[in-house]
Amino acid sequence: MNKAKKSLIAVLAIVVSFGIIACSGGKQQIRMATGGSTGTYYAFGTAVGQILSENTKIPVSVQSTGASKANIQLINAGEVELAIVQNDVMDYAWHGVDLFTGEKINSFNSMAALYAEVCQVVVNPASGIRTIADLRGKNVSVGDAGSGVEFNARQILDAYGISFDQIGKQNLSFGASADALRDNKIDAFFCVAGAPTPAIIDLATSRDILILEISDEYAAKLIESHPFYTKYPIPAGSYRGQNTAVQTVAVKATFIVSSKLSEDTVYQLTKSLFESKAQIEAAHIKGSELSVQYAIEGISVPFHSGAAKYFREIGAL
Repeated sequence: MNKAKKSLIAVLAIVVSFGIIACSGGKQQIRMATGGSTGTYYAFGTAVGQILSENTKIPVSVQSTGASKANIQLINAGEVELAIVQNDVMDYAWHGVDLFTGEKINSFNSMAALYAEVCQVVVNPASGIRTIADLRGKNVSVGDAGSGVEFNARQILDAYGISFDQIGKQNLSFGASADALRDNKIDAFFCVAGAPTPAIIDLATSRDILILEISDEYAAKLIESHPFYTKYPIPAGSYRGQNTAVQTVAVKATFIVSSKLSEDTVYQLTKSLFESKAQIEAAHIKGSELSVQYAIEGISVPFHSGAAKYFREIGAL
């Protein structure tokens, strides 16, 4: 190859490189993992991704995935840089326990908690159950086998001194649990989701239900053992027949990021997330729960330096 051709190729390579940089505004492109395409993670993530892209000029692409556990594995594999996960599941990954036994993953950091995923214990009032302590000896669905809900149920029952061996444990999805309670096949079920939850709303239209309280004493005991929980009041009127607020606990849908992302990139994303609250709330109802104070409480995995910089800047950390 002669010198002239080599020079032309070199010039073209430089032009192409500058073109690629110009197309992305010189910013790293961010891939966001969410959840199933019909779920809240995907809908919320799509809304937020578009707004962050517009306001930071950092391109954000959204992927439908298998949610929390899969998202952590995707970050660890370098296939995404940003993901929505439950804060209890990310705690399991960070410490290599429960859902991640033997698979400790520390290749990510927290960015911000987003909204509550509420631990709801739904019972048939005719069963005589009035407290979680009354679940001993009853038929109870604790969510799908191996799910995050099953671990939440185990931890909550343990705070009351009840083991799975002391209940008629069944592993049913939220919809199947609601159907089983409606048909008097079970006495109670655990559901961990944003409240009010459609499956429970539907159930409450056809029969009386009761949502059990987790009192201050037991909430404190649970939080001491598992600091990713926070106390959460389900507002009065969330379900038919629920005339007063019910205190329970919640885990949090949380943004995590690859620890390989630069401080500046994560700072910009975090800053834009909170400064764009009005836009996000207009795009998705869960945006109404965005709060700087909420974003940092109950988060057991260290914040990325870029997120920490923003929270310190506004006096939250």
